[in-house]
Amino acid sequence: MAKWDVTQSMSRKGNYLGNAPAESFFGHLKDEADIQSCDTFEELVAEIDLYINYYNNERPQWGLKGKTPAECRGFT
Repeated sequence: MAKWDVTQSMSRKGNYLGNAPAESFFGHLKDEADIQSCDTFEELVAEIDLYINYYNNERPQWGLKGKTPAECRGFT
């Protein structure tokens, strides 16, 4: 990674709370996005983009009291 001048970022061992939001998102992505029907990398990228838009702007979140992430951040 030194070749690109980037630094790996990791929390301490056993610090599961730092990774929980990402794990939750990717769990929902795998369950809800239609990635199995993608035949090409471009189709996969487009499907993930659609899901991210849906997740942020349309999908109510239990932990956000039924609001979307965009609503909670004042983007709507």
